[in-house]
Amino acid sequence: MLKYIPATSRHHAAPAPWLSSYFLFSFADYYDKENMHFGPLRVFNDDSIAPNSGFPQHPHSEMEIVTIVLDGEVTHEDTMGNMTTIPKGEVQRMTAGTGLAHGEMNRTDKPLHIYQLWFLPNQRGLRPSYEQKDLNFLSTNNKLIPLVSGQKVLEDVVYMNSNTTVYWANLKEDKELQFKTFPIRLTFLYVKEGTIFVNGTELGPNDQARMTDEHVVDIKASKDAQFILIDLPAAEANY
Repeated sequence: MLKYIPATSRHHAAPAPWLSSYFLFSFADYYDKENMHFGPLRVFNDDSIAPNSGFPQHPHSEMEIVTIVLDGEVTHEDTMGNMTTIPKGEVQRMTAGTGLAHGEMNRTDKPLHIYQLWFLPNQRGLRPSYEQKDLNFLSTNNKLIPLVSGQKVLEDVVYMNSNTTVYWANLKEDKELQFKTFPIRLTFLYVKEGTIFVNGTELGPNDQARMTDEHVVDIKASKDAQFILIDLPAAEANY
């Protein structure tokens, strides 16, 4: 079963002049008890951050936090002692675990575009940790590129504590992909740009598909497209 969610259903928030954010799930001042999570995917925020601004240091706990940089560069600092930059095409994961604080700033003169995803971990009380990798995912075409995973069969990805894998795809017009899954798994898709058909349903920019009880996900681009696909467990600890 595929649930189609149009771009217009996203919650738009602009709590500061420097931030424009679209929430795909309940977050901050947006609350919808029917839209709290999809499997362990608890937060998906599509954030645009103005130059020379950003999020000052703030705390987190008991969450796997993934940042995907689509344009610009993030300057990161945390209470674990990490001070890094994360440029376009790189992916970061923090295990908040028993607690940490971090700040994310755009210290450049160009806008910053990121996706920030939070996943409920498969166990509580983990020691906070950090990982960052250059996966060059924006330049590889017509394949699903794994970015972050807790499924240890995958290599050269950022690891997280969830039986979940986050993929990216740059799918050219008229090209097709097939993702094989199981009815006990969930599949989430979010389109950045272009147009795709997912098991016959058309998705355009910023549309979502949330899929359950499927064996195969067939994807075809009718226009050059970029999208994220997340393979999730239907049941996991903590939710």
